[in-house]
Amino acid sequence: MSKNFEIRKAVVLEATPEQVWRAIATPEGQAAWSPDPYQAKDGMEVEATENERLVVRTPKAENGAFHAFEYLVAADDDSTTSLTFVHSGYLGDDWEAEFDFGEMSGYGWDMYLHTLAEYLKHFAGRPANFVTAQGPPSSATPNSWATLEKALGVEGPFEQGQKLRLTPQGLPALEGVVDFAYPAFVNFLALRTDDGLYRFHDNSAMGMPQAVGHHIYADIDRQATEQAWLDWLERVFS
Repeated sequence: MSKNFEIRKAVVLEATPEQVWRAIATPEGQAAWSPDPYQAKDGMEVEATENERLVVRTPKAENGAFHAFEYLVAADDDSTTSLTFVHSGYLGDDWEAEFDFGEMSGYGWDMYLHTLAEYLKHFAGRPANFVTAQGPPSSATPNSWATLEKALGVEGPFEQGQKLRLTPQGLPALEGVVDFAYPAFVNFLALRTDDGLYRFHDNSAMGMPQAVGHHIYADIDRQATEQAWLDWLERVFS
């Protein structure tokens, strides 16, 4: 892939432009679906036209790398809104990787935009807590996904619409439906329950540990919940 890149996605959302804007442009809204709920920080440049366009740009790194995230909001009718999302930038003069950044990032944005759609359809207006935790270095090996599945009491691949019950030891069981499925070669588990969208990521292809990134729409102690998932990952891969 070229070091210059552009990833463009479009999605129709069951929400008003105002609801979509709150979800993409406020910290509270971002916590409901975004992989980085507080992305407009640390010197990032922000351009905004309320209910229409939002652009967030990272500062340029020493190697020239930068990222820009653009959201274009357009009302369709009384019940739906179209959102066009563009992730563009430059990967840097010294960038090298064994995986296709564009392909993997494209899959990632498919999932997160789906998460946005699920939030607006099933959980709009409920308080949102973003809970994330990363496993130890030992979970970065290719066979670690099978270990994580076993610890959850399930075995993939998973199909959208499939009902599942997850049983992470030391945490409440999770019962719901698989709301998103990647192609078979990407290990990932997405579960929608009555109180949240739970996501389990296999990052070993990038040489990174297994991770969770849950959006929970309930009044919880976010810090304690995050610590509980971190402790669980530590136990699973100890």
